[in-house]
Amino acid sequence: MEKRDLQLNRMHSGKGFIAALDQSGGSTPKALSQYGVNESSYSNEEEMYTLVHDMRTRIIKSPAFDSDYILGAILFENTMDRKIDGQWTADYLWEKKNIVPFLKVDKGLADLANGVQLMKPIANLDEMLTHAVERNVFGTKMRSVIKEANTEGIREVVAQQFTVGLQIFKKGLVPIIEPEVDIYSADKEKSEEILKEEIKKQLRLLDKDVKVMLKLSIPTVNDFYSELMSDPHVVRVVALSGGYGQDEANLKLSQNHGLIASFSRALSEGLSAGQSDAEFDTKIGKTIKEIYTASIT
Repeated sequence: MEKRDLQLNRMHSGKGFIAALDQSGGSTPKALSQYGVNESSYSNEEEMYTLVHDMRTRIIKSPAFDSDYILGAILFENTMDRKIDGQWTADYLWEKKNIVPFLKVDKGLADLANGVQLMKPIANLDEMLTHAVERNVFGTKMRSVIKEANTEGIREVVAQQFTVGLQIFKKGLVPIIEPEVDIYSADKEKSEEILKEEIKKQLRLLDKDVKVMLKLSIPTVNDFYSELMSDPHVVRVVALSGGYGQDEANLKLSQNHGLIASFSRALSEGLSAGQSDAEFDTKIGKTIKEIYTASIT
């Protein structure tokens, strides 16, 4: 079986979750600060990215970061173009860890309009996708945000996601479509109802060979996205932690059968640059097993 088919099968039916290691330029200082590396530790962007790559390398190389628990990992473009032990990061993930590599492709959010934040235009997307294929990446991820139950706005978000997603699929990659519903939204449940209907409309428009993944906020009503999981176009439905702490995110996830994690903050919570390797591996090992358990419940 070819590598891509192996990866597709793993993402469709494997047990585990996706590790989101894709903090980008705007969120990198916060991620480093939470890791115990303050802004005085670097004087320019290149030094900052080197430090965050060191953090991600430590996570990826940890014995606890294992394919028995983790199906895939989402990378930032800068991470994709760096190496771990002499291998491009995506190659290291697949060849050394049997973990499927993804790439974050969005360039951030537009201003709030109609209760949502669309993606900013993605400059040079085609070139980035070509480069991702060259780096042996399997799929991509892109995020929009829904803050209000505004039908017009949510329709715009989903239409934009699927339009770009189809461009990504045609380049030979599997897109993770991520229309996040703000967990603090006053009408979160209503937003989710509108969102699901708009996703179903877009799925019906796809040619039969098109495959996508969905990354959604953990729903207010348990098992609300179950019918999306059975759609033949959908490889997997995964959940973002969305600002929930690790324990709360795991609890909510465990109440949604078939939904698996794609956590970022909840994955790295409690990790510190000052920890010994033994302390670091123990902490991330405990976290990974807890997220895994919530994902397979």
